[in-house]
Amino acid sequence: MAATRALVVDDNRLNRELLSRQLQAMGYDTAVAVDGVEAWDLLQSEGDSFDVVLLDRRMPNMNGMEVLAKMKADEKLSAIPVVMQTAADSQEEIVEGIKAGVFYYLTKPFQAAVLLSVTAAAVEDYSRFKRLRRDVEQRAHALELMQESHFRFRTIRQGMDLAAVLAAACPEPQRRVIGLSELLANAVEHGNLGVSYDEKSRLIAEQRFDEEVETRLAQPENSNKCVDVAFERLEDLISITITDQGDGFDWKNYLKMDPARVFDSHGRGIALARNLSFDGLQYQGRGNQVIAFIDLPDKAEPESEP
Repeated sequence: MAATRALVVDDNRLNRELLSRQLQAMGYDTAVAVDGVEAWDLLQSEGDSFDVVLLDRRMPNMNGMEVLAKMKADEKLSAIPVVMQTAADSQEEIVEGIKAGVFYYLTKPFQAAVLLSVTAAAVEDYSRFKRLRRDVEQRAHALELMQESHFRFRTIRQGMDLAAVLAAACPEPQRRVIGLSELLANAVEHGNLGVSYDEKSRLIAEQRFDEEVETRLAQPENSNKCVDVAFERLEDLISITITDQGDGFDWKNYLKMDPARVFDSHGRGIALARNLSFDGLQYQGRGNQVIAFIDLPDKAEPESEP
């Protein structure tokens, strides 16, 4: 299996060398660029090989935001996660970056532990998205004819399979599967199993999150808990309603990416889903039910008789 590949873009030689050495020590294969122009040349020629881009914001010739805009406008590069390097006190820059589609950040001077957790989170998210997209491609086109269906599942693996099925029934399935996977995973992890935000942070740091999920799934109080999903295709939109059996949560804090969470190893899912995958996202009641809305393209007007 090929090593995870990272592109380090920074006009400061010491920063480039520091980041490259630390990433290589973690097992990453790294390439470097001295500015945005060189980075863009590499991305155009080798873009498919990169799993993550660590991008300095302030550079001559072409700055980080300009590189980001080019990546987001390119269908082949738009999904590659970008970890933006920025100054520790630049809250305004972080907010601007979030609006432009950056959900991972490093502050200078770099801390090895933060570099590891943030980069690993970006790579894992991207790896999962690629797997899901491959799953979507394998689904039958007949799913596009699905009008109304109900589903029930227990595990995260089952949720990922269902995400691919539901996405295949929607327009732009590659875009929809990302958000669906996030919402369905949340329904199991935070809903039925009651894993709190702080608990997940600790478990990820201890590399015990997957183990804890399996442990909780096997507990008697969770053995019969399921997530219910209702799919409905109307004339102008698709609605997907996801209901878990948990106590709910304060969902208002997660609809937008909070700059305070951009350095965490998780916590981006709902904001990613809302911004990248759906035309509307609506939580109900205490937060254990969410409805995702997907607009359908207008049907062509029938041609008039001659």
